[in-house]
Amino acid sequence: MVTTSTIDRKYLAQWHDVLAPHSLGYRLKLLGQLGTRRLQEILEPFGLTPFHWLVLCCLWQEDGLPTSSIGDKLQQVGGTLTGVIDRMEERGLVRRERDTRDRRIWRIWLTDSGSQLQDVLPPLVAETRSRAMEGIPEADRQLFSQLVDRAIVNLS
Repeated sequence: MVTTSTIDRKYLAQWHDVLAPHSLGYRLKLLGQLGTRRLQEILEPFGLTPFHWLVLCCLWQEDGLPTSSIGDKLQQVGGTLTGVIDRMEERGLVRRERDTRDRRIWRIWLTDSGSQLQDVLPPLVAETRSRAMEGIPEADRQLFSQLVDRAIVNLS
């Protein structure tokens, strides 16, 4: 006897690779959530959030960026970023200054406290990344990174 349930399962079988929990998208989301959870555990003793980490990473690489450039790099909307920078400024991690050539632009600069975290946080985050990539050869790690970058470009 053929039931509706049997027909549904046969039909859905062709979509196995796009249905959670088997889909790549779902597994990438899960990986991201687990990574974010570990990152939160690392940052909590410093009173930081994963978003603070992202802003710090941008400024460690290029201090004095305009707010809009940070938003572009992180693909974030202005309102969300403004609030994060407000809290970082309150904590003494960054300071805002008007651009000397264009007063409409606010540049974000690291304070000494924000700069000092560069010596502490990246090694802790790298340790977590190493744990996540344990047992995966370096060539595969690089390929995975390239494939994720390509998928991001394809969907952007």
